[in-house]
Amino acid sequence: MSKTGLTEVLLNEKKLYKPSAKVLKHAKVKQWKATIDKANKDPLKFWEEAAEELEWYGRWHDILDDSDAPFFKWFVNGKCNIVHNCLDRHIGTPTENKTAIIWESDSGKRRKLTYKQLYKEVNKLANGLKFLKVRKGDRVAIYLQNIPETAIAMLACAKIGAVHSVVYAGYSANALRERIDDQAAKILITSDVGHRRGKIIDMKWLCDKAISGSPSIQHVIVIRQDGVHVPMKMNRDIFYDALVETQPDVCKTEVMDAEDPLFILYTSGTTAKPKGVVHVHGGYMVGIHRTFEWIFDVKENDIYWCTADPGWITGHSYIVYAPLMSGVTTVMFEGVPDYPKPDRIWRLVDKYKINILYTAPTLIRALMRYGDSWPKKHSLKSLRLLGSVGEPINPEAWRWYHKVIGKSRCPIMDTWWQTETGMIMISPLSSMPLKAGSATLPFPGIQAEVVDKNGKPVPAGKGGYLVIKNPWPSMLRTVFKNPQRYLDTYWKDFPGLYNTDDLAHKDKGGYFWIQGRGDDVLSIAGHRIGNAEIESAIVSHKAAAEAGVIGKPHPVKGESAKAFVILKKGYEPSDKLIDEIKKHIRSELGPIAITDEIEFVDKLPKTRSGKIMRRVLKAWELGQDAGDTSALAD
Repeated sequence: MSKTGLTEVLLNEKKLYKPSAKVLKHAKVKQWKATIDKANKDPLKFWEEAAEELEWYGRWHDILDDSDAPFFKWFVNGKCNIVHNCLDRHIGTPTENKTAIIWESDSGKRRKLTYKQLYKEVNKLANGLKFLKVRKGDRVAIYLQNIPETAIAMLACAKIGAVHSVVYAGYSANALRERIDDQAAKILITSDVGHRRGKIIDMKWLCDKAISGSPSIQHVIVIRQDGVHVPMKMNRDIFYDALVETQPDVCKTEVMDAEDPLFILYTSGTTAKPKGVVHVHGGYMVGIHRTFEWIFDVKENDIYWCTADPGWITGHSYIVYAPLMSGVTTVMFEGVPDYPKPDRIWRLVDKYKINILYTAPTLIRALMRYGDSWPKKHSLKSLRLLGSVGEPINPEAWRWYHKVIGKSRCPIMDTWWQTETGMIMISPLSSMPLKAGSATLPFPGIQAEVVDKNGKPVPAGKGGYLVIKNPWPSMLRTVFKNPQRYLDTYWKDFPGLYNTDDLAHKDKGGYFWIQGRGDDVLSIAGHRIGNAEIESAIVSHKAAAEAGVIGKPHPVKGESAKAFVILKKGYEPSDKLIDEIKKHIRSELGPIAITDEIEFVDKLPKTRSGKIMRRVLKAWELGQDAGDTSALAD
């Protein structure tokens, strides 16, 4: 395990930002200290009360079964379906006529769906999937840009008990194929094209390449975004509109056990093979509903925009499922918020009167670089609360976000969580005093700690490993078809503690300051990707023999990737070869794996067993002490 981050930390940020009387008046949780103390005293009761805010087909027998820890079960024998709480329960109430989704595309196309319209669209696709013989437990892969049909597809799968697996549309055909094969997906849902920065992406071509010879895919459902001609394979491919146009708009929601799987979402790990993180209906819906309501102080008529993508856990939890359970309007945007001009995001805030904006530090830093004049062209007066997600936010970006965007009136909910946690784990509540750059305290009912390599708590101000001490409802249940990997990845290093593999420290006030990932996973512009995945892509190039990849601090992206590459005999270093390998990485993994630097070397620091010591590479690159190097072979 890396020793990165186990150092004394100087706490330069001491200013407290206290909530205004107006913020306190509207806060869902006004007495935050008492609420946290009560939840931590009896977490099971806390989560049971949260579960009772939702509708169930049958009540649970036990709140938590920890008899086979760490394979925890929540709301044992409870019967539910997350879609019932997202859609069904709103039908026949005033909410059915409220706008559920506002969508705008890169090119300015717009759509709005009310809850009733969304309900009908989901039912039609659910019936279409049943027509294609999709049954409870079958896996359905979804490879789409940020469009309403992404949410419709997720909900339709969940409604009939199928397990959806959304693959971020920035991934390459090879990465898509790997994820499809791992889960043996039966259906793939995609579109003819996608849009990003004015460019048209041939989604169907990528999918055809990904599933060529696929042993599991039986049908490909193609959404006509632009109506362009795309090749369709007879008896396999079917257009979305043709599938749903004859289907009834009523479909019975499948009654699921609380522990039945809802989705599989792949996340990077310490090996080249991504992990299929499994989340279930019951605990997941309880965790994301309570966190969404409390952290964002959700009001009945809120217009809420999370700028993430449904291909990531943030999009699952806080674009699709939680907002719909709360009956608010969620905004979906296909594009990037600084295109075609740097004020696109601020134009949309004013245009749709956004009340809550949840975005990433990478974007905040990028928008800062354009200057204050762009946001100052817009009133932004509808904003009531701001959020940050995906990576640690540096104090300078936090203050700019607070002052320039929030006009010093909007509290910032700096949230820490993971694909694996399913829900936000460390975050302020709006009634708390805030510190720029700190995620503040664990959410009520969550017990977090910073520990040393032996699992012992470290003193205030000292860096260490962030761990979670108790189970929570929305936690991952396993790694798909690989329970041993679940145990080895999350529970082996610190027995009895969930290892986040993130580094952090606490200040004297108990506030958590997230320092970033351990050295086996990079966070580039908020996207997690394994060092080993990039290394694997590099050595699949004909010229590369070995590779070691590290992350370096980046002023905008948070982290950038640098690769150290040993060439095979017969190949010589050149700028041309660097460009060729960079293009090869993009081809293998997609644009999220951009490697800014490649350096050719004669050897790499390795242990005697042959493992590349990335922390040594990183220390050398950054001019830092490499620490204990006694394990080096040379």
